[in-house]
Amino acid sequence: MSERSEGKDVNELLEMRAKMARRRPKFVRQESWKYDKLKPNWRKPKGIDNKMRLQQAGFPPLVKVGYRTPKPARGLHPSGYLEKLVHNPKELEGIDPKVYAIRIASTVGARKRVEIKVRAQQLGLKILNARRIGKAEQQQEKGSS
Repeated sequence: MSERSEGKDVNELLEMRAKMARRRPKFVRQESWKYDKLKPNWRKPKGIDNKMRLQQAGFPPLVKVGYRTPKPARGLHPSGYLEKLVHNPKELEGIDPKVYAIRIASTVGARKRVEIKVRAQQLGLKILNARRIGKAEQQQEKGSS
């Protein structure tokens, strides 16, 4: 998939994304530090004389496009794979194991989770939420004995 690696290695992209995330400030709602009733969740300041909107010194920074991460690094899982949501074993067909890792949907039951895990291992796919499958297998073993 060419959109993922435009001349740069995936690890380089992830490192660059992490470096930019470290430099990015925490964007806070205006005066959320002053009042307990205001959560710090970002809201754009809109007041006519608002010091934050006017970007006066001593006030928190505004969200701007320049803080964004590189386009090829967006949407990547920290492991370097693109995520693909899977609901049944048929959806595993045609997925490239070098580019994609799968995440089993939360609505999938225990039996189908085990089927998806087996098929994914045959195809060499990485499962991002594999811990939940272990619990499903244990429940199945208890139920069968």
